Amino acid sequence: MAERIKLPVGVDLFKKMRGDGFFYIDKTRLIEQLLENGGEVNLFTRPRRFGKTLNMSMLRCFFEIGTEPDLFDGLYISFREDLCEKYMGKFPVIFLTLKDVEGVVFEKAKAKLIRLIALEAERFRFLKNSDRLTDNEKARYSALIQMRDGKYTMDEDALESSLQTLSELLYRHYGHQTIILIDEYDVPLDKAYQNGYYREMVSLIRALFGSALKTNEFLQFAALTGCLRVSKESIFTGLNNFKVLSITDARFDEQFGFTEEEVKKLLKAYHLEDHLAETKEWYDGYRFGNADIYCPWDVINHVDRLCGEPDARPQSYWINTSGNALVKRFIAKANKTTKDEIERLIAGEAIEKNVRLELTYDEIDTTIDNLWSVLFTTGYLTQAGMTEDGAYKLIIPNKEVREVYKAQIQEWFKDTVFRNTEQLTTFWNAIEEGNTEAIEKYLNRTLSNSISVFDTKAPEKEKESSYHTLLVGLLTGNSDWLVRSNVEAGEGFSDIIVEPEDPDAGIIFELKYAREVSGLEKACEKAIAQIRDRRYAEYLMNDGRNQILYYGIAFHRKRCRVIVERHEKTI
Repeated sequence: MAERIKLPVGVDLFKKMRGDGFFYIDKTRLIEQLLENGGEVNLFTRPRRFGKTLNMSMLRCFFEIGTEPDLFDGLYISFREDLCEKYMGKFPVIFLTLKDVEGVVFEKAKAKLIRLIALEAERFRFLKNSDRLTDNEKARYSALIQMRDGKYTMDEDALESSLQTLSELLYRHYGHQTIILIDEYDVPLDKAYQNGYYREMVSLIRALFGSALKTNEFLQFAALTGCLRVSKESIFTGLNNFKVLSITDARFDEQFGFTEEEVKKLLKAYHLEDHLAETKEWYDGYRFGNADIYCPWDVINHVDRLCGEPDARPQSYWINTSGNALVKRFIAKANKTTKDEIERLIAGEAIEKNVRLELTYDEIDTTIDNLWSVLFTTGYLTQAGMTEDGAYKLIIPNKEVREVYKAQIQEWFKDTVFRNTEQLTTFWNAIEEGNTEAIEKYLNRTLSNSISVFDTKAPEKEKESSYHTLLVGLLTGNSDWLVRSNVEAGEGFSDIIVEPEDPDAGIIFELKYAREVSGLEKACEKAIAQIRDRRYAEYLMNDGRNQILYYGIAFHRKRCRVIVERHEKTI
């Protein structure tokens, strides 16, 4: 029966997950911890796709008046009968997810926020006729949901006080304080920063949150989630009842994402225990507080794929759910020192950095240090401990995220190299002329200024493949050349064969990796000998190309050596 349980791919509503029989990893201990250790206002910051929305939905289902208790049958919290008796289904709950509050201009984003709050207020339409509200209070409610020409028309004052107003009116009706849940609280600020109306949005969010979360006597407690811990001074001014629970906090550290035991449980349920190692390599590696955490979005998608394709290999799921502009900005901003640090990260090393856990969006791009901090808080880096002076040892968490860096580095490399068409054209001409000095000079300079994407511990063949990809990229930029990679020729496979515009000419490249700089020359000679011995030139000669250049190119880290041999068929 276990294998027939549906996997919750893309399901982030607790009621749907439990009611429709999806597989669920029990995170209801969060309720217990929040009641026993939480503050009046709690901010949980975690990377995207780590179960924030599902957990907020779970909180709503537990506390909200009119809940369905059987949704929690058999889950951890159901055995805390004291908490269930006192808190389950006892409170009005306001639930908002701000993930869609965006727009190219402020007014557009503001209109989406108004609609979102108005629709939530519409859930409590009984307030309009409540015999426990005065006429003035009913009028205040009506101001939240009034419409004109099919659009909600909440004015500025009503919007800024809307959450406080709704919490008060719900208290008046039920006689119980209100719980406020705000998911993805920082998305409107992120979008505002990207589109140039950051100050206006900060002012609006500060007013909205300030009235609802600060000295609100009708508030039982509030929970917010987001990716970034936005500076308290920017939108949480004066909140003394504010508890931040970030990725460095040991409290609640196992409640977002999957622990290894939970992943084992999931794999076992679908008879996929043999896939633990690959799942760990690709999707584990995050460190929240004291817990080792897997990305749940990745694990569920991978298991779902394996159920349909038992031989499916891991692939990137988390990184494809939104753009990776942050990594792109980071790489573009990197100086020589930072490029070296990125190479060390990709090679599996830790980089020691003092990070800021609290930033405003307009501070992110001001320094490269702030970008390090944001990469850490958003999941593109994680921590492997701390130094004695309080710096974090930052690492790339897993293979999936490493692929993000590689892809963005390669994109940056192409943009950088192909922007300088004059130098590239000189390089191409040097290849056609057999000018090894000019070729070496260009490749060495390019390697020096680029970011290596191969693991220093990788086998030599994998390292050769990285240089192969680099060289093919440089060669295919010439629209007059036909470039073929790993071509079957003679008695083997040639690394690269180029057919220039000249119908009599041809170029063959064989690449080698040298373990030491001193071995570059010998590696080049070995490459030339391989071209000769395996008769790669036959591929070109069969096409009537008899003026052929053999290139042996050897690499060691950021150094290369080039030798050339001319082959002309005699008639």
